[in-house]
Amino acid sequence: MGEPRVLVSLATYNEAGNIAALIEEIHRYAPQADILVIDDNSPDGTAERVQELAAADPRIHLLRRPGKLGLGTAIMTAMRYAIDHQYDLLLNLDADFSHPPRYIPGLLAGMTRKDVMIGSRYVSGGGIRNWPWQRRLISRAVNWLVRFLFRTPAADASGAYRCYRVHLLRRIPWERLLSRGYSFQQEMLLRCHLAGARIGEYPIIFENRRAGSSKVNLKEALRSIGMILYLGLRRWLGWETRQKPVGGGRLGAATP
Repeated sequence: MGEPRVLVSLATYNEAGNIAALIEEIHRYAPQADILVIDDNSPDGTAERVQELAAADPRIHLLRRPGKLGLGTAIMTAMRYAIDHQYDLLLNLDADFSHPPRYIPGLLAGMTRKDVMIGSRYVSGGGIRNWPWQRRLISRAVNWLVRFLFRTPAADASGAYRCYRVHLLRRIPWERLLSRGYSFQQEMLLRCHLAGARIGEYPIIFENRRAGSSKVNLKEALRSIGMILYLGLRRWLGWETRQKPVGGGRLGAATP
């Protein structure tokens, strides 16, 4: 049996200052991987920079979207691409260097035993650099809330640094997926858990972005917390249980 086909996905908006160096570093640690950049019409020329890189390297691919459609829909698009192009593993990370590529080999190694591997800030060996105490407190509180409401076996349910087995993604009942913003990470972990996924965590040190500005906004954060509470209520009422995929589990059923 040969090496698994790996796709690394990066959702971008105004990441021209990061993207070339990030792609180079990803290929330093995973030279076999293809990279898919999903750009939401960045006005700073991110997509044009990726096009230049793709012209010289067939491992690099670009999907351009007409505007800011949200992180959740970008990851869903990457999942669809991974399924349609028959990859074995999909690894997603943020495009701002807050998820250092040096952890990619550890995440991929964990996939020999797991269906989902999380780059985790909250297991032994993990941590966060250069965050104010208020942001640390909010992050810890949200993760505690998700574990309590969703009963998912993960210390870090909100991070986007994850590797998924693509075969598992085919089993997800996509028509049930409700989130499109920041709560997508928590809901996707719940859906994977309900689909029977073996979930593991690998310690990472989360670092502040090297260039550009954060995309976090208060309105979307509050909306996501509301979605987490709603999904948690459904879970406790028994409306979200382990189940067979609905409609064949095809990702195409949930068009962003």
